[in-house]
Amino acid sequence: MDTTEKKGVIHKAALCTPGATDRAQRLYDYLNDIRGKNILLAQQETPVRGKHEQEMEYLLKVTGKLPAVRGLDYIHDDYEGVNERAIRWNEQGGIVTICWHTGVEGIGYQECKEETPDFEKLLTYGTEENRLLFHRWNNTAKALLMLQEANIPVLWRPFHEFDGGWFWWGKNGGEWFVRLWREMYRMYTQDYGLKNLIWVLGYADDVLDGWYPGDEYCDVIGSDTYRSVTTHAESYRKCRRLCKTKPLAFHECGIFPEPDQFFDEDAMWSWVMPWHSKWLMEDNQPALLQRTYRDDRMLTLDQLPVL
Repeated sequence: MDTTEKKGVIHKAALCTPGATDRAQRLYDYLNDIRGKNILLAQQETPVRGKHEQEMEYLLKVTGKLPAVRGLDYIHDDYEGVNERAIRWNEQGGIVTICWHTGVEGIGYQECKEETPDFEKLLTYGTEENRLLFHRWNNTAKALLMLQEANIPVLWRPFHEFDGGWFWWGKNGGEWFVRLWREMYRMYTQDYGLKNLIWVLGYADDVLDGWYPGDEYCDVIGSDTYRSVTTHAESYRKCRRLCKTKPLAFHECGIFPEPDQFFDEDAMWSWVMPWHSKWLMEDNQPALLQRTYRDDRMLTLDQLPVL
């Protein structure tokens, strides 16, 4: 594994953001340290107003533990609420990951799926479509800057499930997606100076060819699936072939397999994150959650070091 030296500390791999914050680099070092040994348990929270704690309360009641990673979503422009919960989670010693369901014009899940923007106009500076896109990106960059000012590293997962083709950002194929991803990376790292982000590239299901923006534009590669109860091992191997050195994430799933299966099938994801609401509380049996959360190889909030 490549090493880089910063301020006298040997890091296992450099983040793709030049001059990344010390805490972001330490978190990335930790993800590399546990590779092949442990899997972080993560949990996406519901975006429903007034119910954001239901998943954490449920897991605490059923298993007596909390996940190591909390998944949040800037959907509906909930910047203030998401940041407040991210700050509280960080204060508890937890790791924060944020995705973003958004349209170019709209702010919700349906807009993600229904909008069909003209990508050439979107990525041509000065067009009305580009102005709308950058207005949305600017608002989110400002929210992420607030977390940077609070010294919170973020596993940043924009444009997830891009190769599935059901969200607007994946509807024009891999070449346009790569341009879109690189443009956000450029804006956020150069124009806004965001240095607390660990860029998570999240494929869907089968990890299709032709969508990879390059090693220099992402830090973690992942895939998700809701197709069955699975460790998603084949997609793990496809992600590993894309890059031999980066941590890999099972960034969304439905039902957990038995924890032993991840290790038996060599599907050593850095973290595994069930989706919220019914996917956690109805589809996963309490006994399975107990076995998963009480397996010492599956790391929970109380097992995290100070990062």
